[in-house]
Amino acid sequence: MITPGLRRIAPRWLPSAGLLLAFLLSGCSSFMPQGAQSPARPPLAPPTIASESLDPEEDAIGAREHPRIVASYGGIFADRPAEIMLARIVGRLLAAADQPNQKFTVTILDTAEVNAFALPGGYVYVTRGILALASDTSELAAVLAHEIAHVTLKHARARTQRQKTSEVVDKVVTDVFGDDVSTDQSANRNKLSLAAFSQAQELAADKEGIMIAGKAGYDPHAAARFLSAMARFARFSSAAATPDQSDDFLSSHPSTPDRIQKATETARAFFGAPGLGETDRAGYLSGIDGLAFGDSPAQGAIVGHRYVNQPLKFTFSVPANYSLQIAKGAVVGVAGEGEAVRFDSAEVPETMPLEDYLKSGWIAGLQPGSVRRDSANGLDMATGVAVTPDWNFRVSVVRYEARVYRFIFAARYDSPAFAKAADDTLKSFRVAEGRDFSGIRQMVVRLVTAGPLDTADSLARRMNGLQKGADLFYILNNLFPGDTLKAGDRFKIVVME
Repeated sequence: MITPGLRRIAPRWLPSAGLLLAFLLSGCSSFMPQGAQSPARPPLAPPTIASESLDPEEDAIGAREHPRIVASYGGIFADRPAEIMLARIVGRLLAAADQPNQKFTVTILDTAEVNAFALPGGYVYVTRGILALASDTSELAAVLAHEIAHVTLKHARARTQRQKTSEVVDKVVTDVFGDDVSTDQSANRNKLSLAAFSQAQELAADKEGIMIAGKAGYDPHAAARFLSAMARFARFSSAAATPDQSDDFLSSHPSTPDRIQKATETARAFFGAPGLGETDRAGYLSGIDGLAFGDSPAQGAIVGHRYVNQPLKFTFSVPANYSLQIAKGAVVGVAGEGEAVRFDSAEVPETMPLEDYLKSGWIAGLQPGSVRRDSANGLDMATGVAVTPDWNFRVSVVRYEARVYRFIFAARYDSPAFAKAADDTLKSFRVAEGRDFSGIRQMVVRLVTAGPLDTADSLARRMNGLQKGADLFYILNNLFPGDTLKAGDRFKIVVME
């Protein structure tokens, strides 16, 4: 991974609401159907370069894991300019890497996380978030060259073998979900983190990737430049980190000064001082103009105390004392101290009654006698109560469009008010109407052109409508407060549309 590795947060005691939110974030499944696509534009197939395989076993590993990766990261992001740009870059990099027969499939994952990684069989992934952070074509080429290096150096295969031969702990907060993690996407992603590349492999891929990118004609110093940008973004993100970011790879192995220095030394030793090689900043920025930023529209939107999923056409609301956020394929929220809710979905056979599903063992501490059938808004529902030594749970499920959605309310102490909040939320689940969509707005990346009097500070003020928007502007454009700008140059801002 060109980023520092998958981030892991050591367990620690948090205020009760925060701890409970962390528990609920570790849950099973997702409210997005597997293979979901961004609804903005019809998707192209992921760019595939070359067709001949050198290792059928590696192909099988990658093909098996690919759907799981896509599902756990919220689906594929469909963006024609970005896909075309990726295909062109990969083609040049493969030629430079002398890999004419190696098949590579590059997929853009529909997530705001800043991430890139590779699987055996030439499956390379970049996220929508990493496209937003990069500032020119050479920086994206550095990311892709690094991942290609992991594949050609057989790091991805070695990582998979370590995962097979080591004991992977799949405990997903058994206080909440019991022991069945067979469909747990969070656990799948944690497995990837436990099998992360070693520091030696990362440094080897850094060096090989710089060589590949430089031979392909891209700026070889872009790797060090982008590592620095990621380090800044990691510090920015950590200030507002939530449990949802616990497996973002920007923090566990940060872009250390030593690693950045080694990248700089490699580029200088083989290609000379900065200033050589293609960057194509203008072309890159044109390619990401209009890129979705932040939460994916395909995963729904939070409008006040209501969650609205426009692609799947349903909505629900929570009581006014709950604050909602979209987090890792689920909707989660907290209310004061020690009370939280998680909403997600699960694959349940259409022939299975909802009461039987509640009793099927996926929730620990369930009291079977509490399970009852219910209905509202023309939809079948079921509810139940679960109790563990530390938590009380109100669990509800609803069947909508041949899929089952789950509400898991949890609190330190049971009470009539807690039970009413859970029941009111369940009964609010309904088919969404046109008026439900009116408040939805999406953050997107747009370009602005610097005028003769503009500075980094004056352009940063255009993002003051966002929380810490000015700080984000500097990071997205690799600028610092007080920097002077060249009139006519274009820069990224994030706006609501």
